[in-house]
Amino acid sequence: MTGSPPAAAVPPPPGESSGAFARAVRGVSRLCGAVAAGLVVAAVLVVCQMVFVRYALGHSTIWQTDFTIYCLIGATFIGSPYVLMTRGHVNVDVIPQYLGAAARYRLAVFAHLVTIAFALVLAVLAFRFWHEAWSQNWVSDTMWRARLWIPYATMPVGMGLVALQAIVDFADLLAGREPPFGMREERR
Repeated sequence: MTGSPPAAAVPPPPGESSGAFARAVRGVSRLCGAVAAGLVVAAVLVVCQMVFVRYALGHSTIWQTDFTIYCLIGATFIGSPYVLMTRGHVNVDVIPQYLGAAARYRLAVFAHLVTIAFALVLAVLAFRFWHEAWSQNWVSDTMWRARLWIPYATMPVGMGLVALQAIVDFADLLAGREPPFGMREERR
């Protein structure tokens, strides 16, 4: 890409040569960010509705608390690929700041490999958990009796997409399209 980066908080995707797969993963990550934002908005609206129904109308609420909790859990997992793509996560870069370029690169490779392994293991374990909820028809133990496989599906999907985004980021690092830890200049 040419020109200066946009002023938005989201860094521009690495070079055009990153390939169709990387562009597709980034597109899915952006979509996940929008879905996560929608889930948060839905949770806020339902909380407002719950307060109105409970305190203004004096009626009891049945499904609102569960719905809000499941929306926020879903937003956390579904929004994770977008957070990783935009580097919105907590990033402790004290050590990389004081390393030379070669050591910083090796540390970045190690960090990416650990991230990919963690995301894949968590995705597999979350899938097994989701499958158990689905095959045994688990429901919440509240009056709403929500089918738990529906909100639990956000865990393996979100972590699987985090793994894909981490793989794309790793490929960008290896190809030189993205500097280690986003640090373009030598810091000493």
